[in-house]
Amino acid sequence: MLAVADGMRGPGGAAASAAAVDALKPLELADVPAADLLTMLAGAVTDADRTVRGLASDDHQPVTTLTALLRSGSPLALVHIGDTRAYLLRGGELFLLTQDHTWVQTQVDQGKLDRDQAAAHPERALLVRALGGGHQVEADLALRTALPGDRYLLCSDGLSAVVDRAALQSALSAATDPEHTVQHLIGLAQDEGAPDNIACVIADIRVV
Repeated sequence: MLAVADGMRGPGGAAASAAAVDALKPLELADVPAADLLTMLAGAVTDADRTVRGLASDDHQPVTTLTALLRSGSPLALVHIGDTRAYLLRGGELFLLTQDHTWVQTQVDQGKLDRDQAAAHPERALLVRALGGGHQVEADLALRTALPGDRYLLCSDGLSAVVDRAALQSALSAATDPEHTVQHLIGLAQDEGAPDNIACVIADIRVV
């Protein structure tokens, strides 16, 4: 299992992101049948949302994004809420597997902003969906097939907002192990000023 969560709204954000990831950890140790991947992942996300909501104080409700992959053989389940992202490098091509749940992205979808305007918009990090926010959790769920040679990247907007897609593809295509590639990506973000927290994880599919 891979997971990245990015908490916000003050100091409670760190606790919210940690709680979200902790809620998924039992799945990593469980023998999850491929047919049950999505169901179990959806249930864990509901638990994570409940836990994050439980961190609220009288005047403060922290929220967190969450993007996670859970694999059992070749089937791979993806859950996503917020603006953390999942990318897939396959056959030398880089694919974005998630869509940001942000106000700016809704404006792009409605044709009110183009992508260049969205990238520079002061409200580009304003979320419309997150764990702990809204009346109920609204996460995207998808089932994919993992292939040998696939490379997956999960990252917070601290990376994706400042390192462009071409640089991501170049870094991920390099014949380096995941740990060194992560360090290289963090270095690229730091070179751009690292205006936000950077969280990323990479996994290579060797066999299915």
